[in-house]
Amino acid sequence: MPRIPLIAGNWKMFKTIPETVDFCLRLKDEITALQGKKVDVAVAPPFNSLAAAAQALRGTQVFLAAQDVFWAESGAYTGEVAPRMLKDAGCCMAIVGHSERRQYFHETDESVNRKAAALLKEGLIPIVCVGETLAERKEKLTFRVVERQIRDGLKGLAVNDPLQLVIAYEPVWAIGTGQTATPQQAQEVQAFIRKLLGEVFSPPIARGMRILYGGSVKPDNTAELMAMEDVDGALVGGASLEIKSFGQIIQRA
Repeated sequence: MPRIPLIAGNWKMFKTIPETVDFCLRLKDEITALQGKKVDVAVAPPFNSLAAAAQALRGTQVFLAAQDVFWAESGAYTGEVAPRMLKDAGCCMAIVGHSERRQYFHETDESVNRKAAALLKEGLIPIVCVGETLAERKEKLTFRVVERQIRDGLKGLAVNDPLQLVIAYEPVWAIGTGQTATPQQAQEVQAFIRKLLGEVFSPPIARGMRILYGGSVKPDNTAELMAMEDVDGALVGGASLEIKSFGQIIQRA
């Protein structure tokens, strides 16, 4: 079965509630203009805007994602948000292990694993991010780093359907820098990831699981990246904040 492309917009710490609602209402028109093209779309607003985004997107097929989650169902964890709270707000997905979470908030493969497991238990789809730094790529450690992140981050997860989980390969050196991995670089690593997924889960699960590319994705490089066999979509940062550029990326996927 062909993998349906997924274009997910990670808004990071941008947009107020009114700005979120305005964007989502305009996104409805972009989705309508697709005229039956097979592409899935997701947006990940800040937590305070999730419920408003869910309301604005009602009646569409746009997936709502959170930018992070905590692994506990409840408890004395000041400032954290449980999977069931995300579900209650209207989410069906959540990003875990983004490089900015790893860099600024000391996210580890172990915490990524616990968060992904908690999301799956609640019936939510984790978007698990992996990727190497510039120093690691220069030292030719890309595959070693990515393998560790995949094996440790996905260890023991109960995945029986490839649509239960999404992987996003984000070379850290390409996030917000204007640099983008070449389509060939993305394909090389994402084919390696798919091979690992076959070992962690099973070959059929690996063949059906979507692996996104993230890192300075723009309208002018989307089609070239998407032409690669193992690039099944994009996790889009800055270009997802404007409806024109995000809409063009969706169209070109």
